[in-house]
Amino acid sequence: MNNEDTAKQELVRRRHFSFRLNFFFFCAFLLFSVLIVRLALLQFVEGKRYTEEKLNSSFMSHSIPPIRGSIFDRNSYPIAVSVSTQSLYYTVDAGNKDQDAIVALAYKLEEAFREYGDKTRPQPTADEIIKLMDVGYDLNKAKTKEPSYYSVPRKIKGDLTKEEIAYFSWHRDELKGVDIQEESIRNYNEKRIAVQLVGYLKQFSSARSETNGLKFYRDKVKSTDPTDKYLDNEYVGFDGIEYMYQEELRGKNGVKSYPVNAEGKIVGGVEMTKPEKGRNVYLTIDKDVQLTAQEAIVNHLKYIRSPARDRLTYAPYATTGYAVAMEVDTGKVIAMASMPDYDPNVWYPRLRPDEWDDVIKYYRNGSITEVQADWPTVEERAKHPSSLVYLGSTIKPLTVLVGLQEKLITVGETYYDTGSTTFGKDRTTIRNSDGKPWGALNAISAIARSSNTYMTDMIGLRLYGRPNGLNVWDDYMKQFGLGVLTGSGLLGESKGVVDYFHEAEKASTQSALARASWGQLGRYTPLQLVQYAAMLANRGERLKPLLVEKIETNDGQVVQSFHKEVLNKVDFPKPYWDAVQKGMEQVGKQGFDGFPYPVATKTGTSTQSVKGRHVDNAVFIAYAPADKPKLAVAVVVPEGGFGSTGAAPIARHIFDAYDRAIGLTGVPKPNAGGGAPVGRP
Repeated sequence: MNNEDTAKQELVRRRHFSFRLNFFFFCAFLLFSVLIVRLALLQFVEGKRYTEEKLNSSFMSHSIPPIRGSIFDRNSYPIAVSVSTQSLYYTVDAGNKDQDAIVALAYKLEEAFREYGDKTRPQPTADEIIKLMDVGYDLNKAKTKEPSYYSVPRKIKGDLTKEEIAYFSWHRDELKGVDIQEESIRNYNEKRIAVQLVGYLKQFSSARSETNGLKFYRDKVKSTDPTDKYLDNEYVGFDGIEYMYQEELRGKNGVKSYPVNAEGKIVGGVEMTKPEKGRNVYLTIDKDVQLTAQEAIVNHLKYIRSPARDRLTYAPYATTGYAVAMEVDTGKVIAMASMPDYDPNVWYPRLRPDEWDDVIKYYRNGSITEVQADWPTVEERAKHPSSLVYLGSTIKPLTVLVGLQEKLITVGETYYDTGSTTFGKDRTTIRNSDGKPWGALNAISAIARSSNTYMTDMIGLRLYGRPNGLNVWDDYMKQFGLGVLTGSGLLGESKGVVDYFHEAEKASTQSALARASWGQLGRYTPLQLVQYAAMLANRGERLKPLLVEKIETNDGQVVQSFHKEVLNKVDFPKPYWDAVQKGMEQVGKQGFDGFPYPVATKTGTSTQSVKGRHVDNAVFIAYAPADKPKLAVAVVVPEGGFGSTGAAPIARHIFDAYDRAIGLTGVPKPNAGGGAPVGRP
């Protein structure tokens, strides 16, 4: 090939390259021109139309309730837990009068459940569905009743399968009024661990009602913060720990927002803020000690009701029992039993009327408030004492402390007990139990022998001789937590019932002080009694009962811990405390044979009149080891007879259980109590 041909080929190649380059620039110019024209059209021509469409649409926001936090015992044993689930809800539209369409919807839902639901479970029928929809008529469009309320979603079915969720999500626009909501199901431990202390849940729509709701929830209705706003169909704490720590357990709502047009159709992307799971609450309760307390009460009630029992033990009308155990150096409540109890799972999804008749007798916590006895009718219950009973002789350690501190008596002063004494112009008689004369007594032996006459003559009547004696007595009672709230913070806690002021008005101040000195005229809760017993044990500190150890986030971060809190202190000389403890150590009681520690106890047989019938209630307080107190226990068995036989054996089981789980000397002893089954002492 010559040079001329080579030159021609080079020229042709350059021309082709120049053409391709120019064509590329032309195409790029053309594309940019089209883009610029399109942007101009969007901004100047179509912008007005899109702005109008935006103005004609609106954003709908729905709060997504969070998963409720769980409740555990002190060792992380689950007591109440929540699991996440998807549920189908229907909202009644007051303006929707198309009954044919609503009936057709019920049939369509029935078909969807049958097609996509769990084949191993029965699915709701159309008849059941339309009843759940609460539209006011049945499938035949026959009127049943007016809808209970509008705008609040009705739950049609919970625990949807993935296939159901996909179907209802895809056909959302076709199923008018139907929506899927995430919610949590509360499951309570089948062992029924401290159920009245833990509490229960109710729907917010019921919790906020004006008639039987709570002010806290009525105030929540006013919230405008979507992350804080409660939903009518969500479940909220209504008693116990569930209510007391409602905000911590609940968490924060998520928010789902999406634009819709005037027809209610979604016209844009969905924006969602995830809900914040509730925090977990760890109680001071020890599961094993708690279950032992519950079982001990049930078994002992059965034992003392048995006709084979002797006169001192037989208590045929004892149907309820209450016990509280509290650490004397921390205030931690290790057990709180109110028996009989019930299954709190009945509250979900909604308590049926036939279930209420059973639950009403057991759902309230008799350890902190007044609960009527377990009898089948209202008329029969009125004939029996409630959980608030007189202290009986359990008051006597405090009576002696009052007498010593007020210089009414000395520790060694001798009193001769003849078995009875009188006071007043009408010579009102006070007797010991069975009128037993104890002979020469002092402050210590008067506690040990439980002398009513000593308390009356040496302290009650002597205090009557002081100015404002009844007010002085009342002040001491309140310093030891009797007649005031314990500080637990539990909803519905009772201050107790103080009858001595009424007695002073009805009879005389002399009568009030005489009777109050040995345990009449004051009815208090078991929690108040254990707080008082712990104060005797730690010698003057009234501790706030601690029910919660800590609160944690879902990933285990501690956000709050709880520690000992002293509500008030009394300062008495050491010899006074020593005298009282010596007397308590000498008290006779059943169930403590072989107990390996010194124990300070006081039995009580509180007699009261109920509907003209005199009944004896078994009351018992104790702390151990007496030389280095660790645990205080209070037991109340209405109509249980003598405290030594009707209540003391229950306390022994609680002490043994604590020794096994935690240790009365700080070291757990797995074989404490010999591993004997709970029940008969």
